[in-house]
Amino acid sequence: MGSAGRVPRRGEPAGTAVRAGAKTRVAIHTVRAGASAPRTDVVATEEPLEIRLVAGGETRTVAVTMRTPGHDFELAAGFLFGEGVLRDPHEIARMSYCADPEVDRAQQYNIVNVALRSPVLPALAALERHFYTTSACGVCGKATLEALRLRGLAHVRGGLVVDAGTLAALPGTLRRAQSLFAATGGLHAAALFDRDGRLVALREDVGRHNAMDKLVGWAWLDGRVPLDLHVVMVSGRASFELVQKAAAAGIPVFCAVSAPSSLAVDTAREFGVSLVGFLRGEQFNVYSGAERVRVHAPDRGGARH
Repeated sequence: MGSAGRVPRRGEPAGTAVRAGAKTRVAIHTVRAGASAPRTDVVATEEPLEIRLVAGGETRTVAVTMRTPGHDFELAAGFLFGEGVLRDPHEIARMSYCADPEVDRAQQYNIVNVALRSPVLPALAALERHFYTTSACGVCGKATLEALRLRGLAHVRGGLVVDAGTLAALPGTLRRAQSLFAATGGLHAAALFDRDGRLVALREDVGRHNAMDKLVGWAWLDGRVPLDLHVVMVSGRASFELVQKAAAAGIPVFCAVSAPSSLAVDTAREFGVSLVGFLRGEQFNVYSGAERVRVHAPDRGGARH
């Protein structure tokens, strides 16, 4: 548990701007057995979120990402922490949606201002430039492992060991907890578990990296980082940016339903993250940090192998 405490998360713009929800109802036609019928369906909402830093009378846009509305302040905080821009939640004075009169009201809930206590903006070398992210590709133009080393990303510590059976149960728990996915069928999830496989928190989003940022942002703002006694699981593949964010939060075990990328494996090995892929029931692959996964051999005639 980190020493930092809570940071205020509220701050709603004045006026009558309509805030989009996580789900959107749309009119569709269903085709079945050669016949077409009109009906309505529920899809995941996807809208841009602009993250701005504010300090010393200066405002700087640091990212725009396509996301599912909801937990936007956690998303902004998790992104800034995960990218190494901020290290302590106390650096944040407040977070608010944009209430600038020149901004169209329909977009006010799509801009988060992160006001800092510092009189000047921090160095943004970790971001290199203003960039745009999509729900599909994650952070475009991301730095490589060398940049993470230069940034000072720490090797994940802690003696957490998790039973293979505990890991095998995580996908089912994740699926049952995905309420938005159940309604829309179109959202990624990142979930945090304790060492016994109990669900601690879950976040969903159209972007897998956004779901992870929301989860890490929640923990960071609540002073829970480093999460060195926890396991994280994501609903899709294990990408470089997701493993990087787990390492930044001190999470020792990262699990994914699908495959990892080569750079995800390299990142996990470089920073001491145990990486589990193709976690679908009793069978899975461990790509790094196998010492954290306790496997019980089958009992054959009373002998334990």
